[in-house]
Amino acid sequence: MKIRFYLISITQMRILLTQITQRWQVLGLGLLVLAGTAAQSFSQQTANGTTAGPTVTFTLDFPQSNPSHYSIAVDASGHASYESMVKFSDDAEEQEYATEFDVSAGNRQRIFDWAKQAQYFAGKVDSGNRKLAFTGAKILSYQDGERSNTARYNFSNLEPVRELTVLFQNMEETLEYGRRLGYYHRYQKLALDDELKHMETQARNNELSEIQGVRQVLQEIAEDASVINVVRARAKELIQMGSTAEAGR
Repeated sequence: MKIRFYLISITQMRILLTQITQRWQVLGLGLLVLAGTAAQSFSQQTANGTTAGPTVTFTLDFPQSNPSHYSIAVDASGHASYESMVKFSDDAEEQEYATEFDVSAGNRQRIFDWAKQAQYFAGKVDSGNRKLAFTGAKILSYQDGERSNTARYNFSNLEPVRELTVLFQNMEETLEYGRRLGYYHRYQKLALDDELKHMETQARNNELSEIQGVRQVLQEIAEDASVINVVRARAKELIQMGSTAEAGR
């Protein structure tokens, strides 16, 4: 009788341990699901801009131009992303081009100061003058945890908006030079000299901004022994111009 009682106790113990294990497995699975749901929610909030820091974005659409579309987004830390729809050659189809860079501290400050002066684009931005030539459909937007404003315009009478437009357009000019130089360096090195001449001229006329944003491709050209010396010298000069401009901001 005692032996039978002992065997029953072991069986009961095994059942109890199985039940405890199953409950912990269910609890663990629940915690994993909860953690996964929370991570997904956080990821979606960040993607939607609801938890991201302040960001100013400039977009321009101008059909029949190259690029026909581009967008530059700058966040409060100065990190910027650029994307455009471009033709890498005259007979090619449009392709998406994208790059990232860090905006100089001075221009980062200006961008957010001008956005504030323009009431974060919450009011009327377009001049309303339909007699002005069309220079591309422009959009300025501001997003942070409290605001999400978007303004569309062709031309604006607001000084901070005009300043932002010129700055972003000068950035685009620089970044497109970087794109073309990268393409020419890989496929058409004989075109590098003329391209760098034009870039240098625009830089001296203050028509470019954030040259350090294309420093990598300029450095690659400057260090390439297969490129003629005059081209390498121009690339080095532009690197120096970018460094000087950045230090002065």
